[in-house]
Amino acid sequence: MYQDFRELLGRADVDAVLIATGDHWHALASLLAAKAGKDVYSEKPCGLTIAEIQALADGIHRYGRVYQAGTQRRSVNNFQYAVHLAHSGKLGRLHTLHASVYVPQKNYQWLPGEPEPPRDECDWDLWLGPAPWRPYNHNYVSGGWRGHHDFEAAGNFPDWGAHTVDLCQWANQADHTTPIEYEATSNSIVARYANGVKLICDFLPTAFGDRSPQYRTSTGTCPVRFEGDEGWVETGDNGEIALSPNLMKTLRREFAGTGLSSAGHGRNFFDCVKSRARTVCNQDIMRRSHIACFAAQLSWQLGRKLTLDPVKEEFVGDEEANRMRRRATREPWSFVA
Repeated sequence: MYQDFRELLGRADVDAVLIATGDHWHALASLLAAKAGKDVYSEKPCGLTIAEIQALADGIHRYGRVYQAGTQRRSVNNFQYAVHLAHSGKLGRLHTLHASVYVPQKNYQWLPGEPEPPRDECDWDLWLGPAPWRPYNHNYVSGGWRGHHDFEAAGNFPDWGAHTVDLCQWANQADHTTPIEYEATSNSIVARYANGVKLICDFLPTAFGDRSPQYRTSTGTCPVRFEGDEGWVETGDNGEIALSPNLMKTLRREFAGTGLSSAGHGRNFFDCVKSRARTVCNQDIMRRSHIACFAAQLSWQLGRKLTLDPVKEEFVGDEEANRMRRRATREPWSFVA
C-alpha cells in the first residue's frame, strides 16, 4: 500500500500500471505513469475534457509507452462480430448507428463539509489532485464523487459513450476521425459524419432499466445498433446478436459470455507490453471516440448545434464551446508534461 501513487511509479521493477482511480485522476495519473516509463491500462472515461484527452494522447506518444483504454468491448466476440457485419458489407451501405448513453446531467451541487480524517487515513488534498478545492465529505471518497461536475466527465455522458460511441466509430471505420455535426433532441443527440452516416446517441434513463424503443431488451445493457440498406445488427453485453428478419436465417450467431468481461482486452494489453505493438484501443482511437462524446454532450449542454473540425479538434465559429474544451486544474497539478 502506498499513500502517494508516485512512490509506486518510482519503482524500477514495475513495468505497467492499471489506472483505477476516480475519473478526475485518470488522465493525469496516466500521464505521470507514462512519464515514469510505465505502460498504461486506464479505466474509462480516460479524461474529463477534450484538452485532457489531447494532452494524454500526445504524452503517450512523447514517452513511447503502450496504452490501452478500458473500452473492453473491442475485445469481446459478439461486438467484434457485429462490427464485422458492418465492415464486410453484409448490412449493405451503412446509414445509421445507434449508441446507448446515459441521460447527460449538470450537477453543480456539493455535499456539506465534514472534518477531515487523519492524513494517513485519507490524504484529502492528494485525493482531490487536479480538481478544485472543496471541503471533505466521506461520501466522495467512498464512491459518492459520481454525479458531481468537478469529478466526472461531461455530465456522465462518456460513462457509456466511451463504450458505445467507440463501437460506432469502429463500425463506421472512423477511428481516424470524429463526427462533424452534433445536435441534441429531447431524447438523443444526433451526430453526422463527413461520409453522411448518422450517429444517434440514445438516452437510456437508467443503467440497467428502461430501454429506448429501438432496442431489443434481450441484447442486454449498453447496446449498439448498426443499420444499413440491407439490414441491421444489434448487440449488448449479454452476448446475444439480434438481426433484422431478412438476415436472421443466414447470419444468426450465438455467443457465450458477456461484453462486461475484460479478460481479452487485458490479454491484448499484456501481449502489446511484450511486443511493443499498438493495442486495439490505443491512445489515438481513444482520443477520437472520447472527443466525439465530449462534443455530443456540449451540444446538449449548450442547447445548440455544434460543428467540429475533426483535424483541428475545435468547434467552428463557436468560441464558447471552444472554451469549454478545457477546465482549470488546481496547482501544483498540471497537464504540461
